[in-house]
Amino acid sequence: MVFTVRNGAIAQRQAFEEWSRAWPKAVPPTHLGRLFPGLVDIHCHGGGGHTFCTTDPDEARKAAEFHHRSGSTTVVASLVTASEEVLQAQIRALRPLADEGVIAGIHLEGPFLAASRCGAQDPRYLVPPDPSMTRRLLETGEGTVVMMTLAPELLGADEVVSVLDDAGVTVAFGHTAADYATFRRALDAPKPRVVTHLGNGMAPMHHRAPGPVGAVLHKIATDGTSSTHIELIADGQHVADQFVAMLAAVGGEVVLVSDAMAASGMPDGPYRLGELDVVVQDGVARLANGSLAGSTSALADIARRSPMSLGALARYVGSGPAEALGLADIGELLPGSHADFVVLDEDRGVRQVMRRGEWLS
Repeated sequence: MVFTVRNGAIAQRQAFEEWSRAWPKAVPPTHLGRLFPGLVDIHCHGGGGHTFCTTDPDEARKAAEFHHRSGSTTVVASLVTASEEVLQAQIRALRPLADEGVIAGIHLEGPFLAASRCGAQDPRYLVPPDPSMTRRLLETGEGTVVMMTLAPELLGADEVVSVLDDAGVTVAFGHTAADYATFRRALDAPKPRVVTHLGNGMAPMHHRAPGPVGAVLHKIATDGTSSTHIELIADGQHVADQFVAMLAAVGGEVVLVSDAMAASGMPDGPYRLGELDVVVQDGVARLANGSLAGSTSALADIARRSPMSLGALARYVGSGPAEALGLADIGELLPGSHADFVVLDEDRGVRQVMRRGEWLS
């Protein structure tokens, strides 16, 4: 397959034989590697020593550029739970990056989360679901907030969901203490939903208390191809590889995410996630209490270690996450789409990255 790129977009896609007939004297490079769609990471807090949880646009830009070079040509900047004042300031800092296309939008992971399942979210700033606060945050974002994670069992969650739905913001459920029935009811809404990093920030499945994991599996089983997109942090630490394989085998709309924090691509040592201290040891990020504190992997690292076929991976790190957030012109190598390519070597390592028609590496 031969792609023609113009003005940052894929202008044409041709079979090699057709292209050769049109350009008989041209000699295309054949040594580059395997062409793959640019990766789409819809849950990412930072990387390369930099964070999105900041009021400094330059700091956030450096985090985005690290992930671009790593192969994630589309990145959604995720913010952790903080005070409304801090979230407002962070949204204002990120908004110009979204307008510029450096990031694909903002994901608010909190502050309407269950205290008992908050993980690496700062419990000091957890608050009950507040529709008015939600409207204020969305107004500050001016259309750049594209997803919000909340716990569906909390009083007021339904009202916040209505605000998000009316604004066209993707609703994600996670960091939840919901039982099976509550979580299943939340998923059965007429609009598509996202489950934030299934298996993390929620109770494990038990045969007498199937919980959120059981609700997701049952929805897949009863609905066939589900409208629920399931985030998984398949870095070998957050969930077992067999768990990922099971979700894929039963037909779940799997979306692989990095959930990366500033330590992604960096050596072991002390870091910060929001206002919380994080220590990375042997490549694993944890809080002082032992809770996992995000991933130190870029999405390309997660894709590389996956046993899935490249065809399946293209769905799970490309068109699937783009579809989950309604992001257009990304995740697939089609005419009219952004010219976002990753060149993979024989071991699925990233050799080169093109973003919007320009080579980054």
